[in-house]
Amino acid sequence: MPVLMAVSFSLAALFASAVTAEALSTKCTLQGTPRSSAFSSDGDFVIGGVFSIHYQGYGVIHNYTSKPESQGCRESFNARDLRFSRTMIFAIEEINSSTDLLPGIKLGYRIYDSCVSVPVSVHVAFELTNGEDPLFYEDAGSSPSISVSHFATCACLSDKKQFPTFFRTIPSDHYQADALAKMVKYFGWTWIGAVHSDSDYGNNGMASFLEAALREGILLHKINMFQCLFRSTAKVVLAFTAVGEMKVLLEELALDPPPPRQWIASEAWATDPNLMRFSFCAGAVGVAIQKSVIPGLRNYLLDLSPSEVAASSVLTEFWEDTFSCKLFFHAIENKNVLPRMCDGTEDLKTLKSPYTETSQLRVSNMVYKAVYAIAHAIHNAVLLQKGKPTCCYDCIPCPPGEVSNITDALDCFPCSEEFWPNTRNDSCFPKPVEFLSFDEGLSIILIVFSVGGAFLAIITSVIFFIHKTTPIVRANNSELSFLLLFSLILCFLCSLTFIGAPSEWSCMLRHTAFGITFVLCISCVLGKTIVDLMAFKATLPGSNAMKWFGPPQQRMTVVSFTFIQVLICIIWLVVSPPFPVKNLSTYKEKIILECALGSAVGFWAVLGYIGLLAVFCFVLAVLARKLPDNFNEAKMITFSRLIFCAVWITFIPAYVSSPGKFTVAVEIFAILASSFGLILCIFAPKCFIILFQPEKNTKKYLMNKK
Repeated sequence: MPVLMAVSFSLAALFASAVTAEALSTKCTLQGTPRSSAFSSDGDFVIGGVFSIHYQGYGVIHNYTSKPESQGCRESFNARDLRFSRTMIFAIEEINSSTDLLPGIKLGYRIYDSCVSVPVSVHVAFELTNGEDPLFYEDAGSSPSISVSHFATCACLSDKKQFPTFFRTIPSDHYQADALAKMVKYFGWTWIGAVHSDSDYGNNGMASFLEAALREGILLHKINMFQCLFRSTAKVVLAFTAVGEMKVLLEELALDPPPPRQWIASEAWATDPNLMRFSFCAGAVGVAIQKSVIPGLRNYLLDLSPSEVAASSVLTEFWEDTFSCKLFFHAIENKNVLPRMCDGTEDLKTLKSPYTETSQLRVSNMVYKAVYAIAHAIHNAVLLQKGKPTCCYDCIPCPPGEVSNITDALDCFPCSEEFWPNTRNDSCFPKPVEFLSFDEGLSIILIVFSVGGAFLAIITSVIFFIHKTTPIVRANNSELSFLLLFSLILCFLCSLTFIGAPSEWSCMLRHTAFGITFVLCISCVLGKTIVDLMAFKATLPGSNAMKWFGPPQQRMTVVSFTFIQVLICIIWLVVSPPFPVKNLSTYKEKIILECALGSAVGFWAVLGYIGLLAVFCFVLAVLARKLPDNFNEAKMITFSRLIFCAVWITFIPAYVSSPGKFTVAVEIFAILASSFGLILCIFAPKCFIILFQPEKNTKKYLMNKK
């Protein structure tokens, strides 16, 4: 950007840091009258900014005989640069409220008005860097000394040997000059006039354009004097000037409008709305900074309270200049002319001013990015601490299962398998152990059903023993009925072995007891089913079926089927028995105590044998369900086997998918459900007749039943 106008924002981050300040025992004193800042706020780090809030300044007479007066600003308010300065404050306040960038560190600011004067900018730069410990200074112009600029586009500043500490958030004029030359060639303008500022911005920008124009075969007529502009025959004029200088030029041309010309604008004034009011500039083309959006900035600019306006002389002047009024608290110099009065509550939203124009944020976005660039630089220098361990400077949480309890540790270390970190990840504590204990609500419910089922089987046995001479008890082999009731008692009670902390004996007992008692139970039901079939075979002429399946053969059937299961269990226990194990893989933060199967083949062989007998019994019960005997109980056996098969078919996927202690609960539920199915389907109807319908418990009634 231009020297003078380009001085608009001066965020040049000079590191007059605390280290330098402390190294010097004495600090220098700036001579001359100190300038008051337009806006200021204290902080741990101070960012200085210089904006051209006024277009023009008073000239200073140097007679070298007396102390020169401090250069002031004329009444030429620049609302656009006021927006730039307020954007800088907005960005700083946004950073101060952030928890990620510079946490615990407050940024301050000192913003000055340069009046588009290089001497004022230099004076302010010295004033900013004098006596301030951690200070950063930034400028927009290409002539003043700067470190981070949002508007200095001079290609000369790209020389890192001459300007090693200079940074900017806007592209160099080298690219702009090349784009302007290509645009001129595109429109076929081979003869153009050129006017530029007598500054680093104008001189170097025009030099870059001349190089690019020569490459494109374009002839230039450099206009050095104002009068030459009228005499020039060029129909196209390129103006490489600052906003303030261009404003003065156009105002002079407006007094005696020149012949119509096509104006080509550099980025400094191409988008300035104030310059577009000159009719002879209509149709001007040029290059512009890319526009952007800054969330929340418009609301911040419009949120000016009367107290804020009254507290700032700059905002007071802006208010009076914008609304063409006089604030009631401001002194009136000319008593003869009474201006319109205002109180600071006027609505800025209805105002059309460069201050409120936020639809095309270009330079404002560069200011915003410049502040953030300095903030990130401070963050990296102060907080990141390059070369030091990450812990306790920029601490990151340890991964799950790891802790760090050493200051400045480079790495976290894992807890042992049976330990887990606390919530602060600085120590390990033993993982909680989980199993289906006796005092859990789920366990109590299962125990109640288990013991209740056993008492129900015992009560049924007592009822059958008391009425053992009655026809309904004797009809279906009372010996097998009592043996079946005994096996059901064992089935109900064996589920209790699954509750509690697993041990070597409990792991072996729970699976083998379950397997043997269930086979004993199914063998009894199978024997009763075969008795029904053989009894009707015996009624046929010439049949002696019952001779081959009398009580001894029935006992031998039950013993044989049960012995096979006992043999499977013995082989399983000898080869690879179940054993207690700590499951550390299902849950990372706790230990599951459970019984490992040892040999999976043994476990599934036990279940497979039970399933085989159940299917065989179900098939025989289906064959015997239509036999016309009043004592036939095949139908009830069929229902009990259907319940048994349904329970154990659903058991397998539930057992495999249930995590932790719920695997045991699923197994207990399957045992209880199948046991209740047997006792309710086979014995409940008989007990109901014995207790509540004794008139049906006679041989005559049963024989006459159709």
